[in-house]
Amino acid sequence: MQIQRTNKAFIFIFVMLAALHCTAQTDVGASVYGAFSGTVRGSSGIHIPAPSSAVGGLFELRHIFNPVLGFEVTYSYNRANQVYYGGVGTICGLVCSNLPPPSSVSANANEFTADWIPSKTKGALRPFGVLGVGALLDVPSGGQSNTTTVTERVCVYGVGMDWAHWKRFGLRVQYHGNLYKSPNVSTVDNGSTNALMLTNEPMVGVYFRLP
Repeated sequence: MQIQRTNKAFIFIFVMLAALHCTAQTDVGASVYGAFSGTVRGSSGIHIPAPSSAVGGLFELRHIFNPVLGFEVTYSYNRANQVYYGGVGTICGLVCSNLPPPSSVSANANEFTADWIPSKTKGALRPFGVLGVGALLDVPSGGQSNTTTVTERVCVYGVGMDWAHWKRFGLRVQYHGNLYKSPNVSTVDNGSTNALMLTNEPMVGVYFRLP
């Protein structure tokens, strides 16, 4: 009797592992997106950064074990030019009338993330969620004075959909929201900015399923 129970347990484990293998998927993907940034919490000091909107690219390596357990690593790039506007002075607490004119800094945003991907396959469609963390590197373009490279932590969330129309290739649409502390790439009054930023990134792209 004990041997039969043990055999049944092994058979059950084997069937479960086989099912997980059948639903597993590894793919690489590439998408283009629009980056639209805004402040979700105010800043302190006399500088308020206003990142410009831009077009960027995202590259992904993703592995889905099962509907609950899926992971990916990503790299994305877009222009992240900064415009700094005069605001409220920190000394007197009043709006100053002799603030300098707005200044601009050309910069590039490089983002690296590791994300959890829950998903569910429904025929040729696979809706999924995105939740992860990473690092955002804002690098000023060369030849600019009073600038510095800044690295900030970033939290990522989002949703998307895969359409497996072909055997190996598929279409992928998704939305990412990135929350991070505003990168103060200008060294003028460095550290005066303490804004929480949100970058909205609607995306469309393709993926290639690996054997």
